[in-house]
Amino acid sequence: MSEHRNESTALHEIHPAGEEVQSDSEEGAMAQESPRNSAAEIPVTSNGQLEDSHEHSFNRDLKRSLPAGLGLSETKITSHDFDSTKEGVVEAGPFPGKGSRAQQKSGPVVLADEVKNPAMEKLELVRKWSLNTYKCTRQIISEKLGRGSRTVDLELEAQIDILRDNKKKYENILRLAQTLSTQLFQMVHTQRQLGDAFADLSLKSLELHEEFGYNADTQKLLAKNGETLLGAINFFIASVNTLVNKTIEDTLLTVKQYESARIEYDAYRTDLEELNLGPRDASTLPKIEQSQQMFQVHKEKYDKMRNDVSIKLKFLEENKVKVLHNQLVLFHNAIAAYFAGNQKQLEQTLKQFHIKLKTPGADAPSWLEEQ
Repeated sequence: MSEHRNESTALHEIHPAGEEVQSDSEEGAMAQESPRNSAAEIPVTSNGQLEDSHEHSFNRDLKRSLPAGLGLSETKITSHDFDSTKEGVVEAGPFPGKGSRAQQKSGPVVLADEVKNPAMEKLELVRKWSLNTYKCTRQIISEKLGRGSRTVDLELEAQIDILRDNKKKYENILRLAQTLSTQLFQMVHTQRQLGDAFADLSLKSLELHEEFGYNADTQKLLAKNGETLLGAINFFIASVNTLVNKTIEDTLLTVKQYESARIEYDAYRTDLEELNLGPRDASTLPKIEQSQQMFQVHKEKYDKMRNDVSIKLKFLEENKVKVLHNQLVLFHNAIAAYFAGNQKQLEQTLKQFHIKLKTPGADAPSWLEEQ
């Protein structure tokens, strides 16, 4: 028993804290049998964690052994317990330290307050549109019921009423002229067919050759003069159509915009008047100030649209007189020359207004042009 205890004492020494320490001879034998790598020689504490001093020295040695292209700031060291199969692992990646903080601070900084949300912007636009529509609808209903006041420019309103009445009358003239053109075209077509029939009978009836011939020439002449008159009437229709459906319609579109601006102006004016009649305190003063600003904005818009309508009405009147004067002279001279049988005067009228007649089949391209 004593000999056995001496052998065990020689082999192992009991640590004062209760831990066993391996002898130098046994360590040398184990080192010869299975030499460990450098990672296995890292001393650990009692709980398996690296000591700070040895960890710094190991990192310094690792930095020296790494290639020049890979710095220590680009690596991260992960150490595991020696019970695991991996004793030391070097993973590539950003090393957490001062360098990473500096890199994060050097990047662009975006403030959250400056980011605009498109959904919130659309919601705000819908809210403003709904509020404006509500005020305008309330103003229109109040005017129709006779409860709300309305801003009226008597001179401008009279001119607008005259313009609308004239547009209806010009549309009636345009419709009648188009009917006349259609009927004249049918008559000319019939006269041409009748002239061809007389000419055919003139060749086949020797005893009535001259009589059929006279009638054939007369109908063909009437068809030719009818085509000339038809050209003048169509030119008259085109000019009046441009005046009514483009020039006057454009002015009436500006009038509609002016009326919409007038309704908005009266709606915000009424709103401001109601606020001014109410109490003035800390809660109502901001609303009154905002209402005053909106009223001023719509007042400027209303004044601008009223000025635009006045200018357009003035230019429209000048253009209308000039266009209708020329077209009425053309229409009168062409009708008078046609029914008087004055072919020369009818052709002269078309030359005076630079009207070119289209020959039958002129619109269709020739077979050479199609090739």
